[in-house]
Amino acid sequence: MIRIKSTSELELMRAAGRITALARKAAADAVRPGVTTGEIDRIVRHTIEKFGAKPSFLGYGGFPGSACISVNDEVIHGIPSDRRVLKEGDIVKVDVGAFLNGFHGDCACTVPCGEIPEEAARLIEVTRQSFYEGIRFAREGKRVSDISHAVQAYCEERGFSVVRDYVGHGVGSELHESPEVPNFGRPGHGIRLQKGMTLAIEPMINAGVYAVKVLPDGWTVKTRDGKLSAHYENTIAITDGEPEILTAIDGEVL
Repeated sequence: MIRIKSTSELELMRAAGRITALARKAAADAVRPGVTTGEIDRIVRHTIEKFGAKPSFLGYGGFPGSACISVNDEVIHGIPSDRRVLKEGDIVKVDVGAFLNGFHGDCACTVPCGEIPEEAARLIEVTRQSFYEGIRFAREGKRVSDISHAVQAYCEERGFSVVRDYVGHGVGSELHESPEVPNFGRPGHGIRLQKGMTLAIEPMINAGVYAVKVLPDGWTVKTRDGKLSAHYENTIAITDGEPEILTAIDGEVL
């Protein structure tokens, strides 16, 4: 069932989204050589909790961290660890969620650790821009697959591939709600978008093939060919005009 949010519920989601965005920014600012992913996870938890919210991911399905922190060929769901030390040239995906007053925010970004190769920087930029290409179609009356197709076309035209096994989703009082929002597919299919729908749009884009694998820890997803992957995500609301990004800080989006 798709949950349409009221005006008052959207206001609560803005508050949760802002805290989520602050946690994402705090994590991104902490990325540098010599820092561990465990340290970044603690920064995320502290940031969320100091605003009176709870980390959405902590304990979710048994996940042990407050953030998913995935490095290089890790696509998503990396488990933070004090044994994982970042080094110059890494690219670091930080995915965070905050739960406040009954609603979740969910957002992610990919951050360079020091100087990174040009192709890695291009992958990060294309992944981020593909989100914005997708939400051009996040309008009342359009269909979910219109977003999906725009993301896929933009990335594949630039030589990258789109992960198939994991997708975006509705978000609200539950971290994962209907509908699913793939980053691939033909336009004109799927649920028709309605004002008040809230979606987590999250391109996961690989430098090589789109195939992925899950590590024995049961969480960490890697590219099957060992090539780099990038991830970018925001929670948005469908309005009667342009979509609103709810995971923003005073209107600014990382």
